[in-house]
Amino acid sequence: MRDTYHEDLDSLSERLVEMTRLARHAVARATTALLDSDLNAAQEVISGDEAINQLDQEIEDTAFSLMARQQPVASDLRTIITSLYMRGDLERMGDHAVHLAKIARRRHPDSAIPKPVRSIVLEMGHQAELLVTKAGEVITERDADTALELDKDDDRMDRLRRKLLQRILAPGWEYGVEATMDVTLVGRFYERFGDHAVHVADNLVYMVTGEKSEDYEPEA
Repeated sequence: MRDTYHEDLDSLSERLVEMTRLARHAVARATTALLDSDLNAAQEVISGDEAINQLDQEIEDTAFSLMARQQPVASDLRTIITSLYMRGDLERMGDHAVHLAKIARRRHPDSAIPKPVRSIVLEMGHQAELLVTKAGEVITERDADTALELDKDDDRMDRLRRKLLQRILAPGWEYGVEATMDVTLVGRFYERFGDHAVHVADNLVYMVTGEKSEDYEPEA
C-alpha cells in the first residue's frame, strides 16, 4: 500500500511536468498561428487543449483519492495541495494559448498581427515558452531557488506588453479597431500566461520549503 501511495504522489509531479510540456507546445504553436496566419497550427492548439484538461482531471482525481484514502500529513499533504493549485494554473495557461489560437483562426487568411508589432509578439511568444519551460524544470528538480527567478523573468513579459500597448496607442497607428482589439487581447493573454507560470513557481517554493515565496531566503 505504501509503495502505491508514493507512486501516486510521484505521479502528481510527473503529470504537472507533462502539463508544462503541453502548454509550451501550445503557446509556441499559437504564436506561429498568429504570425503566419497558420490555420492548421491554430486548430492544433485548440484541439490539443483536451490533453491538458485530461491531465488536470487526473491530478485532481489522484489528489482527492490520496487525501481520502491515506490521510497524508506534513510535507506529503503540502505536495498534494500545492499540486492542485499548480495544475489549475497550468490548465489556464493552456486556455490562454487557445485564446491566442482562436484570434488567429478568426482573422484567417489574414494575419491578426500588423507588421509594426510582429517582432514584439514574437518576443512575447518566446518569453512565454521560456517561462513555462522553467516552470517544468523547477517542478522536476524541486528547485526553490530557481523558482524564485521566474518572477524576474516575468518582468520582461510585462515590459513587452507595455511596449506593445505604447505602439498601438502611438500617433500613426492606422490598423483600425479590430486589429487594435486583437493586439490588445494578444498582449493580455501572453501576460496572463506568464503570471500563471509565476504562480506555479511560487507554489513550488511552498511545496519544497513550507514557506511563502516572499518569505523564503535562498541559501548563500
